Amino acid sequence: MSTRRIGPDCRIGRARVPEKTAIEPFETINGALGHGIVIVADHAMRRLPESHGTLGLPASELDRHIAYDIGIEPLARALAARLGAPAVLAGFSRLLIDANRGEDDPTLIRRIYDRTVVPGNADLTAGERAWRLETFFRPYHAAINRMIDTVWQATGAPPLVISLHSFTPMLAGGAVRPWHCGLLSDLDRRATDALIALLAHETGLVIGDNEPYDGALKGDTMHTHCTARGIAHALIEVRQDLITHASGVEQWTARLAPAIETVNAMPDMHTVRHFGSRAQ
Repeated sequence: MSTRRIGPDCRIGRARVPEKTAIEPFETINGALGHGIVIVADHAMRRLPESHGTLGLPASELDRHIAYDIGIEPLARALAARLGAPAVLAGFSRLLIDANRGEDDPTLIRRIYDRTVVPGNADLTAGERAWRLETFFRPYHAAINRMIDTVWQATGAPPLVISLHSFTPMLAGGAVRPWHCGLLSDLDRRATDALIALLAHETGLVIGDNEPYDGALKGDTMHTHCTARGIAHALIEVRQDLITHASGVEQWTARLAPAIETVNAMPDMHTVRHFGSRAQ
């Protein structure tokens, strides 16, 4: 990996990938290692390799949630800046390969997503699957591992890991999702419970507890990097319509940053504790 030094505490990392791809598997954002926080964003970007075009889809499909988590890239950047924390962002679309899945998950590379057929994934060869894993998926997860280990070494304790995602305001059938944000967790609820308690103080804010999704998914990012290692973590899902504009990103950054800082100051967030998992 080549790097460009931008500060005394961390680096922006650029993974070296084959020229034909024209995109990089991850970006690491500068942050103070001593804060003991790591931010990750699995679906921050919608980029696809030039060699793969739009995977046979109309360009408009890449504007939808099937390609990336709308609003999460600016939110991740803003939160990292506000907290002074390092972050690792996946640099590729979830349509290419889903960074928040285990390698053996059947939805790792989707042929159909939210009723949209993805032609470029329809007849996937073993060689193409292996190339996507080696070029994008594994380098991204290796970058997360390195960041966690680097912060751990700098502070002498495991960091608090915050994973950022967004969800659609409605389901495909038209059912409205009432939550403004959701906190997802497996059996380790140290950070999740603390964040829910803090956010619940805000009048009118509807917080989902393992809504709109369940946080127990074998092989996903939090399971791999946190649950398996006994590291405190929380997956925060923000409703997409609330962060599609700069003012919404600013509002959610101002809301989440102090809550994360408060939770990060709790001693139990920086101890190794193994709770097991509900994931099968």
